[in-house]
Formats: sequence, structure tokens, C-alpha cells
Amino acid sequence: MRRLLRPVTIRRIAILLAVKTIGLAGCTSQPAAPTPVSAAAAQAPPTGSVEPGPVMGGSAAADQPLFDATNEATIQHNPAASGADFAAALAGAGFAASTLQYTADTTSAGLTAASTQFSAQLGAACLIGQYGAGATGYRSIVAATLNGLCLVGGAAIGG
Repeated sequence: MRRLLRPVTIRRIAILLAVKTIGLAGCTSQPAAPTPVSAAAAQAPPTGSVEPGPVMGGSAAADQPLFDATNEATIQHNPAASGADFAAALAGAGFAASTLQYTADTTSAGLTAASTQFSAQLGAACLIGQYGAGATGYRSIVAATLNGLCLVGGAAIGG
């Protein structure tokens, strides 16, 4: 079954260009347990909004440039972005809110987490991003799901 491509917008072009100019840093921190994304949190991205629906190619590898550009824009807009901020921006960029997860921004001892992870599940694959001082910036990967989830830690995917 063929997917219809959405029209190219200035925002998409800017996002894709931003991806080409931004380098990714290494990741060294362990994440906290994932938190589901609420429908309310996924409604308002930090800048503009994009019509909902399938993103660029519909696969994790094809959608990684949009995932990265959206997360980089979130960081640029708010260097102290939380997991909920990343999830809201990803939902605004067209990733289905029901497929998004993020880890807690605080540790079980109540301290600020060194980094947060956030993910979008696309079929049996996941786009997983990590950001924070403990991660030395932003980084993302494409990975297979584990037990049907992208971030495993006892929380369900929200929607």
C-alpha cells in the first residue's frame, strides 16, 4: 500500500536544513522510568503546529530527520526542556501522541535527572532521543521495540 506524501512546507524545509547543520553529541547517562504522554501535553508544541497524520516516510529511519529537527528546535526554544516539552513538540510535528513516551525529569530521590529520554514508536521500531547535561547534549537512535515498547520501565504509552 502506497502512502501519499504531504505537501512540502517552509517549516519542513527549515527543519530538514537544520538537521543537516546540527551535530549530535554522545550519550552516557541512564534514564529514569518512562512516563506516558497525556493527550493534553501532546496538544501544544513550542512553536507553530503541523497537521496531524503520517510523518515523512512512515518508518523510523525515514522519520529520524524530522524527529531530530523537532527535538533540536525544542532545545533551541527551551534549553531546559522537559520530557513533556519534547513529547508536545513531537505530537505537533505529526507523530501520534499515543506512540510517544518520555522518562521522568527527576530521580526517585527528588533530584533533577541528568538527562531525559523520549521516544516515538513506528511499528516495530522506535525513534529514541536523549537530552541533558548527563547525555552531553542531544542524541538519537533508531531501535527495535522491547516487549512492544520503546522505553521500558513500568509505564504505559499515553494517548
